[in-house]
Amino acid sequence: MEFLALSLQSLSNPTDILLIATSFIGSLISAALGIGGGTLMLAVIAQTLPVAAIIPVHGVVQFGSNLGRALLLIKHVQWTLFFAFTAGALIGALIGGQLVVSLPAQILKPALGAFILYSVWGSKLKPDQMSLKALGFGGTITTFLTMFVGATGPFVLSLIRTFGLPPAETVSTNSACILMQHTLKIVVFGLLGFNFYPYASLIAAMLAAGFAGTYLGKMVLVRTAPERFDAVLKLILSALALRLLWPF
Repeated sequence: MEFLALSLQSLSNPTDILLIATSFIGSLISAALGIGGGTLMLAVIAQTLPVAAIIPVHGVVQFGSNLGRALLLIKHVQWTLFFAFTAGALIGALIGGQLVVSLPAQILKPALGAFILYSVWGSKLKPDQMSLKALGFGGTITTFLTMFVGATGPFVLSLIRTFGLPPAETVSTNSACILMQHTLKIVVFGLLGFNFYPYASLIAAMLAAGFAGTYLGKMVLVRTAPERFDAVLKLILSALALRLLWPF
């Protein structure tokens, strides 16, 4: 009953309402466009939560969002690619976990802003089809980065796309890989002593909203105009990223 009371109380908090709404919209975007929701979620969380909570809370919320997509498309997941990526991700999480706690706010927030801008406007990687070993190395690098910057979905997707998979296989395998990244992140931050309990009711509401967004996103996927939607998303993300780089 106490947990339910806390959950209901959080719904009256404007900041929490914003985060819950963003979880819904972000999951809808990722389900409809394949990517973008995690970066949007990160940008808004970075504006509203304490610095120490940004990456851990984002990890739990994105765990739920990617779990929903992976389950909806589980028959399309390419497990050979997933396990190759996971092998590298384990190494990246171990290395990143040793360093992330030492980053001060004045370094982390500008890093997040720069990462978001690169995700939105940076050149897209288009290498030749890579080997499983190269994918594993990519898992190490991106998982190391996600301990610091949170949303490495654009980088991971650029790796998966080089294998030339059909859309469903690409989205599902990418979601499974990102799901593993966030699972490792949650474990690492838990071992490092981060207390998730104060955010439990908010996280639960955001997970529920995220699942609803994922479900709706799949329904409207074929009706979405990606070019127009992507243009609006880029403007929103850029504005949030610039605010992280130059607070006002």
